[in-house]
Amino acid sequence: MLKITNLQKTFNPGTVNAKTALSGLNLTLEDGDFVTVIGGNGAGKSTMLNAIAGVWKPDCGTIEIDGVDVTNMPEHKRAQFLGRVFQDPMKGTSPDMEIAENLSIAARRGTKRKLVWGIKKAEREQYKQLLATLELGLETRLSSKVGLLSGGQRQAVTLLMATLKRPKLLLLDEHTAALDPKTASKVLELTDKLVNENHLTTLMITHNMHDAIAHGNRLIMMHEGRIVVDVSGEEKKKLTISQLLGLFEKASGSEFTNDKVMLSK
Repeated sequence: MLKITNLQKTFNPGTVNAKTALSGLNLTLEDGDFVTVIGGNGAGKSTMLNAIAGVWKPDCGTIEIDGVDVTNMPEHKRAQFLGRVFQDPMKGTSPDMEIAENLSIAARRGTKRKLVWGIKKAEREQYKQLLATLELGLETRLSSKVGLLSGGQRQAVTLLMATLKRPKLLLLDEHTAALDPKTASKVLELTDKLVNENHLTTLMITHNMHDAIAHGNRLIMMHEGRIVVDVSGEEKKKLTISQLLGLFEKASGSEFTNDKVMLSK
């Protein structure tokens, strides 16, 4: 479902501020893979997601989604393949629009827009049923402005919007990092549910080692723009945080020292 080949990206090349963010990155995801991504600051995690999404073009290498080469495809065109949830709960929704209106926009993504009258009754009932699955009481608040929701509620709605059209690839960029632990746990539970029920191929960046091990069927750890640890299946299920750190140190030749990640242990 995703194939990244020899992807390289250097920002500010030829200057004193040159920074190599991706260094010959190779990654293949099969249909239905749920891959968690972890690594220190500057490891290339978000750069990889932004490259997939088309935020910027790589210096060299290719990106294929479901057999389609999207390397040179503009961001707005490759959006048809993708769903994305950001770290900031304020992104991904329109705060001044109702919950139902936000869901309606997500439901019409990739289709031709027509001048029709508002949201139909059948659509509202569908959105009501979808929101009920979140178990947050939002099914009774269809006309509420999204900007009035809590961070956790808003992130749950954003996640629902991102998966509504069953994208080829779901990108989760530390989507629980700005939430309190209890709310983050609820959003991760919802993530597992939506990914599994819809059989979505997913890349989830997290700074939390426990979450990286507990969720998904595969874990990759990045360092200096490349993947240095890649575990899946039974090996991943049995993995401990200390074993993960050992694998990183063996593969990278250095000790893992990122404070944000280490504090999440």
